[in-house]
Amino acid sequence: MSQESGGADPLYPPIEPYATGMLDVGDGHQIYWEECGNPSGKPVVFLHGGPGGGIQPKVRRLFDPARYRIVLFDQRGCGQSRPHASAWGVDLSANTTWHLVADIERLREYRRIPRWQVFGGSWGSALALAYAEQHPDRVTELVLRGIFTLRRSELDFYYNGGAGQLFPERYETFLAPLGGRSFAGDTIAAYHELLFDRDPAVHEPAGVAWSSWEAATITLEQDDSLIAEFSDPIFALAFARIENHYFFHRGWFSEGQLIANAGRLAGIPGVIVQGRYDLATPAVTAYELHQAWRQADFKVAPVAGHAFSEPGILDALVAATDRFALESDMTAR
Repeated sequence: MSQESGGADPLYPPIEPYATGMLDVGDGHQIYWEECGNPSGKPVVFLHGGPGGGIQPKVRRLFDPARYRIVLFDQRGCGQSRPHASAWGVDLSANTTWHLVADIERLREYRRIPRWQVFGGSWGSALALAYAEQHPDRVTELVLRGIFTLRRSELDFYYNGGAGQLFPERYETFLAPLGGRSFAGDTIAAYHELLFDRDPAVHEPAGVAWSSWEAATITLEQDDSLIAEFSDPIFALAFARIENHYFFHRGWFSEGQLIANAGRLAGIPGVIVQGRYDLATPAVTAYELHQAWRQADFKVAPVAGHAFSEPGILDALVAATDRFALESDMTAR
Protein backbone atom coordinates (compact mmCIF):
# COMPACT_ATOMS: atom_id res chain seq x y z
CA MET A 1 0.00 0.00 0.00
CA SER A 2 1.04 3.62 -0.49
CA GLN A 3 1.72 5.87 2.44
CA GLU A 4 -1.34 6.98 4.38
CA SER A 5 -2.63 10.26 2.98
CA GLY A 6 -4.34 11.88 6.05
CA GLY A 7 -2.33 15.08 5.42
CA ALA A 8 0.79 13.11 4.57
CA ASP A 9 2.31 12.47 1.16
CA PRO A 10 0.32 9.70 -0.58
CA LEU A 11 3.17 8.95 -2.98
CA TYR A 12 5.32 5.84 -2.80
CA PRO A 13 8.97 6.30 -1.73
CA PRO A 14 11.51 7.60 -4.27
CA ILE A 15 12.96 4.98 -6.62
CA GLU A 16 15.61 4.88 -9.33
CA PRO A 17 15.32 3.23 -12.75
CA TYR A 18 16.67 -0.27 -13.22
CA ALA A 19 16.97 0.30 -17.00
CA THR A 20 17.35 3.36 -19.23
CA GLY A 21 18.12 3.98 -22.86
CA MET A 22 17.66 5.98 -26.03
CA LEU A 23 15.28 4.61 -28.67
CA ASP A 24 15.64 5.68 -32.29
CA VAL A 25 12.12 6.44 -33.50
CA GLY A 26 13.05 7.74 -36.93
CA ASP A 27 12.93 11.22 -38.47
CA GLY A 28 16.23 12.01 -36.74
CA HIS A 29 14.68 11.66 -33.28
CA GLN A 30 15.80 9.59 -30.31
CA ILE A 31 13.61 9.37 -27.23
CA TYR A 32 14.91 8.80 -23.71
CA TRP A 33 13.11 6.02 -21.81
CA GLU A 34 13.43 4.46 -18.39
CA GLU A 35 11.89 1.63 -16.40
CA CYS A 36 11.55 1.28 -12.65
CA GLY A 37 9.63 -0.77 -10.12
CA ASN A 38 9.17 -4.50 -10.62
CA PRO A 39 10.40 -5.91 -13.98
CA SER A 40 7.77 -8.67 -13.63
CA GLY A 41 5.01 -6.34 -12.48
CA LYS A 42 1.93 -4.89 -14.14
CA PRO A 43 3.08 -2.71 -17.08
CA VAL A 44 2.14 0.98 -17.14
CA VAL A 45 3.35 3.76 -19.40
CA PHE A 46 3.40 7.33 -18.08
CA LEU A 47 2.70 10.11 -20.61
CA HIS A 48 3.90 13.52 -19.45
CA GLY A 49 2.22 16.83 -20.06
CA GLY A 50 3.05 19.94 -21.98
CA PRO A 51 3.61 18.83 -24.67
CA GLY A 52 7.26 19.46 -24.06
CA GLY A 53 7.27 19.09 -20.28
CA GLY A 54 9.42 15.99 -19.98
CA ILE A 55 9.35 13.45 -17.15
CA GLN A 56 10.43 14.10 -13.57
CA PRO A 57 11.49 11.64 -10.85
CA LYS A 58 8.45 12.38 -8.69
CA VAL A 59 6.00 10.78 -11.14
CA ARG A 60 7.63 7.37 -10.67
CA ARG A 61 6.12 7.45 -7.20
CA LEU A 62 2.50 7.32 -8.41
CA PHE A 63 2.80 3.55 -8.74
CA ASP A 64 3.44 0.77 -6.24
CA PRO A 65 7.01 -0.27 -7.16
CA ALA A 66 6.42 -3.82 -5.94
CA ARG A 67 3.46 -4.33 -8.25
CA TYR A 68 4.11 -2.15 -11.30
CA ARG A 69 6.60 -2.25 -14.15
CA ILE A 70 6.76 1.51 -14.70
CA VAL A 71 7.77 2.80 -18.15
CA LEU A 72 8.43 6.50 -18.66
CA PHE A 73 9.81 8.45 -21.60
CA ASP A 74 10.53 11.99 -22.74
CA GLN A 75 8.49 12.84 -25.81
CA ARG A 76 10.18 14.15 -28.93
CA GLY A 77 12.15 17.36 -28.54
CA CYS A 78 12.20 17.64 -24.74
CA GLY A 79 13.79 16.30 -21.56
CA GLN A 80 16.69 14.00 -22.42
CA SER A 81 15.33 13.16 -25.88
CA ARG A 82 17.25 14.45 -28.86
CA PRO A 83 17.33 16.77 -30.72
CA HIS A 84 16.17 19.26 -28.09
CA ALA A 85 13.70 21.87 -29.28
CA SER A 86 15.60 24.69 -27.56
CA ALA A 87 18.36 24.39 -30.19
CA TRP A 88 18.02 26.72 -33.14
CA GLY A 89 16.98 25.11 -36.40
CA VAL A 90 15.39 21.98 -34.89
CA ASP A 91 12.68 20.86 -37.30
CA LEU A 92 9.37 20.16 -35.55
CA SER A 93 7.57 18.91 -38.65
CA ALA A 94 8.09 15.30 -37.49
CA ASN A 95 6.88 16.12 -33.98
CA THR A 96 3.10 15.66 -34.05
CA THR A 97 0.51 13.77 -32.04
CA TRP A 98 0.56 10.91 -34.50
CA HIS A 99 4.34 10.65 -34.41
CA LEU A 100 4.08 10.36 -30.61
CA VAL A 101 1.34 7.71 -30.85
CA ALA A 102 3.66 5.73 -33.12
CA ASP A 103 6.53 6.26 -30.65
CA ILE A 104 4.45 4.78 -27.82
CA GLU A 105 3.77 1.70 -29.91
CA ARG A 106 7.41 1.40 -30.91
CA LEU A 107 8.47 1.63 -27.27
CA ARG A 108 5.89 -0.99 -26.24
CA GLU A 109 7.14 -3.40 -28.89
CA TYR A 110 10.79 -2.65 -28.05
CA ARG A 111 10.19 -3.45 -24.38
CA ARG A 112 8.18 -6.56 -25.35
CA ILE A 113 5.05 -5.54 -23.48
CA PRO A 114 1.82 -7.07 -24.87
CA ARG A 115 -0.59 -4.62 -23.15
CA TRP A 116 -0.23 -1.87 -20.60
CA GLN A 117 -2.03 0.66 -18.47
CA VAL A 118 -1.79 4.17 -19.92
CA PHE A 119 -1.48 7.07 -17.48
CA GLY A 120 -1.57 10.67 -18.67
CA GLY A 121 -2.31 14.12 -17.31
CA SER A 122 -3.07 17.41 -19.07
CA TRP A 123 -1.55 17.07 -22.56
CA GLY A 124 -0.71 13.52 -21.50
CA SER A 125 -4.45 12.86 -21.21
CA ALA A 126 -4.96 13.94 -24.83
CA LEU A 127 -2.09 11.75 -25.98
CA ALA A 128 -3.39 8.83 -23.91
CA LEU A 129 -6.83 9.18 -25.50
CA ALA A 130 -5.35 9.43 -29.00
CA TYR A 131 -3.26 6.31 -28.39
CA ALA A 132 -6.07 4.32 -26.77
CA GLU A 133 -8.56 5.23 -29.49
CA GLN A 134 -6.10 4.05 -32.14
CA HIS A 135 -4.84 0.97 -30.23
CA PRO A 136 -7.61 -0.05 -27.78
CA ASP A 137 -6.45 -3.67 -27.80
CA ARG A 138 -3.11 -2.59 -26.28
CA VAL A 139 -4.63 -0.76 -23.30
CA THR A 140 -5.61 -2.49 -20.05
CA GLU A 141 -6.80 0.68 -18.26
CA LEU A 142 -6.62 4.46 -18.56
CA VAL A 143 -5.83 6.80 -15.68
CA LEU A 144 -6.31 10.41 -16.80
CA ARG A 145 -5.95 13.74 -15.03
CA GLY A 146 -6.82 17.32 -16.04
CA ILE A 147 -8.53 16.41 -19.30
CA PHE A 148 -7.38 18.37 -22.34
CA THR A 149 -8.56 17.68 -25.89
CA LEU A 150 -7.27 20.78 -27.74
CA ARG A 151 -10.67 21.98 -28.88
CA ARG A 152 -10.78 25.59 -30.01
CA SER A 153 -12.86 26.57 -26.95
CA GLU A 154 -10.26 25.08 -24.58
CA LEU A 155 -7.34 26.85 -26.23
CA ASP A 156 -9.19 30.16 -26.49
CA PHE A 157 -10.19 30.12 -22.82
CA TYR A 158 -6.66 29.66 -21.58
CA TYR A 159 -4.72 31.78 -24.05
CA ASN A 160 -7.14 34.31 -25.49
CA GLY A 161 -8.57 36.06 -22.45
CA GLY A 162 -10.93 33.88 -20.42
CA ALA A 163 -8.35 32.69 -17.89
CA GLY A 164 -6.83 36.18 -17.94
CA GLN A 165 -9.94 37.54 -16.24
CA LEU A 166 -8.96 35.53 -13.15
CA PHE A 167 -5.23 36.31 -13.39
CA PRO A 168 -5.17 39.82 -14.94
CA GLU A 169 -1.70 40.71 -13.67
CA ARG A 170 -0.23 37.44 -14.95
CA TYR A 171 -2.07 37.74 -18.26
CA GLU A 172 -0.64 41.23 -18.74
CA THR A 173 2.86 39.73 -18.39
CA PHE A 174 1.89 37.03 -20.87
CA LEU A 175 0.75 39.68 -23.37
CA ALA A 176 3.86 41.86 -22.90
CA PRO A 177 5.90 40.25 -25.74
CA LEU A 178 2.91 40.86 -28.03
CA GLY A 179 2.74 44.54 -27.16
CA GLY A 180 0.61 44.42 -24.03
CA ARG A 181 -3.12 44.68 -23.40
CA SER A 182 -3.69 46.54 -26.66
CA PHE A 183 -2.99 43.27 -28.53
CA ALA A 184 -6.01 42.03 -30.46
CA GLY A 185 -5.87 38.65 -32.15
CA ASP A 186 -4.96 35.05 -31.57
CA THR A 187 -2.13 34.89 -29.03
CA ILE A 188 -1.18 31.35 -30.11
CA ALA A 189 -0.58 32.46 -33.71
CA ALA A 190 1.22 35.62 -32.59
CA TYR A 191 3.50 33.71 -30.23
CA HIS A 192 4.24 31.25 -33.03
CA GLU A 193 6.02 34.07 -34.88
CA LEU A 194 8.02 35.11 -31.83
CA LEU A 195 9.06 31.65 -30.63
CA PHE A 196 10.42 30.66 -34.02
CA ASP A 197 12.11 33.99 -34.75
CA ARG A 198 15.85 33.60 -35.38
CA ASP A 199 16.78 36.37 -32.93
CA PRO A 200 17.42 35.15 -29.34
CA ALA A 201 16.38 38.60 -28.13
CA VAL A 202 12.93 37.77 -29.51
CA HIS A 203 12.46 34.04 -28.93
CA GLU A 204 14.05 33.75 -25.47
CA PRO A 205 11.83 36.25 -23.58
CA ALA A 206 8.83 34.92 -25.49
CA GLY A 207 9.62 31.41 -24.29
CA VAL A 208 9.88 32.51 -20.66
CA ALA A 209 6.66 34.54 -20.86
CA TRP A 210 4.71 31.66 -22.39
CA SER A 211 6.06 29.08 -19.95
CA SER A 212 5.76 31.20 -16.80
CA TRP A 213 2.11 32.02 -17.61
CA GLU A 214 1.38 28.32 -17.33
CA ALA A 215 3.42 27.81 -14.15
CA ALA A 216 1.69 30.74 -12.47
CA THR A 217 -1.83 29.52 -13.21
CA ILE A 218 -1.85 25.72 -12.89
CA THR A 219 -1.84 25.58 -9.09
CA LEU A 220 -4.64 26.74 -6.82
CA GLU A 221 -2.09 28.58 -4.70
CA GLN A 222 0.96 30.23 -6.22
CA ASP A 223 4.02 27.97 -6.35
CA ASP A 224 7.10 30.19 -6.66
CA SER A 225 9.46 27.23 -7.10
CA LEU A 226 7.40 25.98 -10.05
CA ILE A 227 7.40 29.42 -11.65
CA ALA A 228 11.19 29.59 -11.26
CA GLU A 229 11.58 26.12 -12.79
CA PHE A 230 9.42 27.03 -15.78
CA SER A 231 11.31 30.31 -16.21
CA ASP A 232 14.63 28.59 -16.88
CA PRO A 233 15.41 29.84 -20.42
CA ILE A 234 16.45 26.47 -21.90
CA PHE A 235 13.49 24.57 -20.47
CA ALA A 236 11.09 27.43 -21.24
CA LEU A 237 12.09 27.73 -24.89
CA ALA A 238 11.72 24.04 -25.71
CA PHE A 239 8.50 23.82 -23.70
CA ALA A 240 6.99 26.90 -25.31
CA ARG A 241 8.03 25.98 -28.84
CA ILE A 242 6.62 22.46 -28.63
CA GLU A 243 3.41 23.52 -26.89
CA ASN A 244 2.81 26.35 -29.31
CA HIS A 245 3.58 24.10 -32.30
CA TYR A 246 0.95 21.60 -31.10
CA PHE A 247 -1.65 24.22 -30.22
CA PHE A 248 -1.09 26.19 -33.43
CA HIS A 249 -1.95 22.98 -35.32
CA ARG A 250 -4.75 22.05 -32.86
CA GLY A 251 -3.01 18.76 -32.10
CA TRP A 252 -3.65 17.55 -35.67
CA PHE A 253 -7.15 16.61 -34.47
CA SER A 254 -10.43 17.45 -36.10
CA GLU A 255 -12.55 19.61 -33.80
CA GLY A 256 -13.83 17.50 -30.92
CA GLN A 257 -12.22 14.33 -32.26
CA LEU A 258 -11.09 12.78 -28.98
CA ILE A 259 -14.49 12.98 -27.31
CA ALA A 260 -16.35 12.07 -30.51
CA ASN A 261 -14.27 8.88 -30.77
CA ALA A 262 -14.66 7.90 -27.10
CA GLY A 263 -16.83 4.97 -28.18
CA ARG A 264 -13.60 3.24 -29.17
CA LEU A 265 -12.76 3.05 -25.46
CA ALA A 266 -15.70 0.72 -24.79
CA GLY A 267 -14.54 -2.07 -22.52
CA ILE A 268 -11.51 -0.17 -21.22
CA PRO A 269 -11.89 0.68 -17.51
CA GLY A 270 -10.63 4.05 -16.45
CA VAL A 271 -10.48 6.83 -13.90
CA ILE A 272 -10.81 10.53 -14.73
CA VAL A 273 -9.37 12.83 -12.04
CA GLN A 274 -10.17 16.53 -12.26
CA GLY A 275 -9.43 19.53 -10.07
CA ARG A 276 -12.55 21.60 -9.45
CA TYR A 277 -10.68 24.90 -9.91
CA ASP A 278 -8.50 23.81 -12.82
CA LEU A 279 -7.92 26.97 -14.86
CA ALA A 280 -5.75 25.41 -17.57
CA THR A 281 -8.17 22.58 -18.40
CA PRO A 282 -11.58 23.45 -16.92
CA ALA A 283 -13.76 20.64 -15.62
CA VAL A 284 -16.31 20.83 -18.44
CA THR A 285 -14.01 18.84 -20.74
CA ALA A 286 -13.53 16.06 -18.20
CA TYR A 287 -17.29 15.95 -17.61
CA GLU A 288 -18.03 15.72 -21.34
CA LEU A 289 -15.49 12.92 -21.73
CA HIS A 290 -17.14 11.05 -18.87
CA GLN A 291 -20.54 11.48 -20.53
CA ALA A 292 -19.11 9.86 -23.67
CA TRP A 293 -17.14 7.15 -21.81
CA ARG A 294 -19.28 5.79 -19.02
CA GLN A 295 -16.87 2.95 -18.11
CA ALA A 296 -14.65 5.56 -16.46
CA ASP A 297 -15.06 6.72 -12.88
CA PHE A 298 -15.20 10.51 -12.59
CA LYS A 299 -13.37 11.91 -9.54
CA VAL A 300 -13.38 15.63 -8.77
CA ALA A 301 -10.84 16.98 -6.28
CA PRO A 302 -12.86 19.74 -4.57
CA VAL A 303 -9.99 22.05 -3.55
CA ALA A 304 -7.47 21.72 -6.36
CA GLY A 305 -6.32 23.36 -9.56
CA HIS A 306 -4.54 21.64 -12.44
CA ALA A 307 -1.20 20.33 -11.17
CA PHE A 308 -0.96 16.61 -10.39
CA SER A 309 0.78 17.37 -7.09
CA GLU A 310 -2.16 19.21 -5.56
CA PRO A 311 -4.04 17.85 -2.54
CA GLY A 312 -6.87 15.56 -3.53
CA ILE A 313 -5.54 14.95 -7.02
CA LEU A 314 -2.56 12.94 -5.80
CA ASP A 315 -4.77 10.90 -3.49
CA ALA A 316 -7.17 10.06 -6.32
CA LEU A 317 -4.40 9.15 -8.75
CA VAL A 318 -2.59 6.83 -6.32
CA ALA A 319 -5.92 5.28 -5.33
CA ALA A 320 -6.59 4.58 -9.03
CA THR A 321 -3.23 2.92 -9.66
CA ASP A 322 -3.57 0.91 -6.44
CA ARG A 323 -7.06 -0.21 -7.47
CA PHE A 324 -5.98 -1.47 -10.86
CA ALA A 325 -2.96 -3.26 -9.39
CA LEU A 326 -5.21 -5.00 -6.87
CA GLU A 327 -7.71 -5.98 -9.57
CA SER A 328 -4.88 -7.45 -11.65
CA ASP A 329 -3.63 -9.39 -8.61
CA MET A 330 -7.10 -10.84 -8.05
CA THR A 331 -7.51 -11.74 -11.72
CA ALA A 332 -4.14 -13.53 -11.72
CA ARG A 333 -5.09 -15.74 -8.77
